[in-house]
Amino acid sequence: MTHPVSRTILLLDIERFSDRDDVEQAYLRRMLYDVTDRALETAGIDETLRTRADRGDSVMELIDANAPVTALLRALLTEVPVQLRALNRMASRSAQMRLRGVVAGGYVTVDDLDGWVGSDLNHACRLLDAALLRAALRERPDDFALCVSDSVYQGVVRHDHPGVPAADFHQVTVGTKNGPLTAWLHGPVPPAGEDHGERGATEDHGERGAGEAPGGSGDRPAPATPATPAAPGTPGTPGTPGDTEDTRNRPAPAAHRGAPAPGPVLDVNGGSVSFGGGYVAGDQHGVSGGRVTGDVVMGSKTDGDRS
Repeated sequence: MTHPVSRTILLLDIERFSDRDDVEQAYLRRMLYDVTDRALETAGIDETLRTRADRGDSVMELIDANAPVTALLRALLTEVPVQLRALNRMASRSAQMRLRGVVAGGYVTVDDLDGWVGSDLNHACRLLDAALLRAALRERPDDFALCVSDSVYQGVVRHDHPGVPAADFHQVTVGTKNGPLTAWLHGPVPPAGEDHGERGATEDHGERGAGEAPGGSGDRPAPATPATPAAPGTPGTPGTPGDTEDTRNRPAPAAHRGAPAPGPVLDVNGGSVSFGGGYVAGDQHGVSGGRVTGDVVMGSKTDGDRS
């Protein structure tokens, strides 16, 4: 194992890579390498100052600590979105590429199997896989979401260098299986209320929602409400004069613009009906709730016009 060395860590990851077929994945990997190389060249970081590791759907670059981090951040914030816009403009939907990016700093050691190890490297990978960064990318119109570690923010970003506006970075806490990490997200932070933690959170990276919430609208019918037996002599009860159908099974009239449904429907087809001891005749008024149909006389009844 070698001695730990200080490196700037750059990670770039393709969104929804596993949703593509083999041909599309091979094409996207070539495009990822091309975008990465151009960004680093724009930053003035040539191949002698960096070492690359392939992670399938992502790329990892260990950059010499003497390379300017400000130039790297400027290239990521300007060159990468431009390249992605040009690439996606000419690509089919299945071949379009959106990227998550992380810039971190720390010490890295090469082990006996030529693998890179170190807690700072682990933290950078946790930031790349964080649900918060994934959610941020879904809202980005320029196909790129960038997050920097707290050490990079404190050492570089907060000093507001040209092309790296500190005001555009927002402090966030990323939940990981190793505990919370403080980081700084470029651009708007996803709305509060989404679960951005890694433990116990279920992510849905699809374009559509994962399903309806309990009680939401759907195809399930409302539970049936048992009918209340009607008292003898009530319209709709078998044996009541003038009854032509069983109104107990008749649905209530629809409510108006979401207002509560009106009271029970009462059909009067002959006979007299009492409301609280009074009759619907003479000068009786004050019938409220429900709907009354049939020959109901309010006030006096005269031949000709009826009022």
